[in-house]
Amino acid sequence: MPHILIVEDETIIRSALRRLLERNQYQVSEAGSVQEAQERFSIPTFDLIVSDLRLPGAPGTELIKLGQGTPVLIMTSYASLRSAVDSMKMGAVDYIAKPFDHDEMLQAVARILRDRQTAQSNPSERPAGKVANGSDKPGVDNSNGEIGIIGSCPPMQDLYGKIRKVAPTDSNVLIQGESGTGKELVARALHNLSKRAKAPMISVNCAAIPESLIESELFGHEKGAFTGASAGRAGLVEAADGGTLFLDEIGELPLEAQARLLRVLQEGEIRRVGSVQSQKVDVRLIAATHRDLKSLAKIGQFREDLFYRLHVIALKLPALRERGADVNEIANAFLARQSARVNRTDLKFAPDAEQAIRHYSWPGNVRELENAVERAVILCESPEISAELLGIDIELSDLEEDEFIGLAPHQGSTSNASHEPTEDLSLEDYFQHFVLEHQDHMTETELARKLGVSRKCLWERRQRLGIPRRKTGVTSEG
Repeated sequence: MPHILIVEDETIIRSALRRLLERNQYQVSEAGSVQEAQERFSIPTFDLIVSDLRLPGAPGTELIKLGQGTPVLIMTSYASLRSAVDSMKMGAVDYIAKPFDHDEMLQAVARILRDRQTAQSNPSERPAGKVANGSDKPGVDNSNGEIGIIGSCPPMQDLYGKIRKVAPTDSNVLIQGESGTGKELVARALHNLSKRAKAPMISVNCAAIPESLIESELFGHEKGAFTGASAGRAGLVEAADGGTLFLDEIGELPLEAQARLLRVLQEGEIRRVGSVQSQKVDVRLIAATHRDLKSLAKIGQFREDLFYRLHVIALKLPALRERGADVNEIANAFLARQSARVNRTDLKFAPDAEQAIRHYSWPGNVRELENAVERAVILCESPEISAELLGIDIELSDLEEDEFIGLAPHQGSTSNASHEPTEDLSLEDYFQHFVLEHQDHMTETELARKLGVSRKCLWERRQRLGIPRRKTGVTSEG
């Protein structure tokens, strides 16, 4: 069981993070400062250190030296983003912005521990450091060496060849593919194989940031630029200076932010919100979307000039259902990973499960497959995982029951008895009913909180079920 050290001076955050990690089969120790950690523990013996950047006394970056090779994941607020990037240059393996989504933290921890294990097994294949400000995508492995993606079907082999050709250039890249196919993995491969590999890669999901904040988050702002801007701060584009900026779901970027982004691509400079001065930045842009940007441009929902700036190189990721035997290879990789987390060495897929995995359409792609395998491993009481245990014959796709925390269909709104959900509704029906009934008087944040999912998860479900996000009505995301 991996042993993780948390160093955080805020008791509430430290305790919440400890509980989160312990629930996911990690052994956890904690300290409130670098000095306390030194006094209580032998720091190099841990598998991972998760530390706040700003601590009483010495900063969290001191643990990089004290850990003697132990990976250090730095936690920081957006206001300290530049310092976090600097910590990467000092040797931190990654950083995550606070407040963080629980899934984001778990994915970052799992990826770092996996990379550490790989590096220890194959010292010559030590992975390059990465920066993440979003969610890591499932499906990574060393099966394809420096590419780091599982699968060998012809479409993927063609994609690997294009990645190797494109990566050494500074050309803008547009990655296209359905949600859950692993577009961020392609972006990471492009970054890690480029001349910018030692610089930061900043990943941003454009759909996960409220429209009212997106320009400030991307381009920064000056003190007093708007209500609540008590101090100036750098944006994510500025933080990616010298490295790579990955904008996931760029089709959700508001038109005003698109105009600012176009200036970055055309002039190589940014201007913070509220500033009259511009500053130069050297950023390679990689964008991803599951939408048809060209069609959006024709109807005025996406800037045509930005589309052509982005469309220098286009890479298409096939859906999981189009990848043939790759799906079983990926499933077995997930099975090995999840089995290790629960200390099971006897698990394997039953023949009916292997057939189901191969022939199911996987509308949620690799992410749905990972969820199904994780659930099956947790619930399995025998050495063989059946197709029924995978649950892939139900109609919910990747709308997993455990994502609806504390809610059941009969707990819906009672404001209108004729529209009240019944016990017969599936979770998919309930989700659609709840969003349609409440989106006129709830913000996206409130909707996500009521449903017990993240904002990103809410957005993905909207896309899957064809429920457009309202552009009018409730606008406050407070």
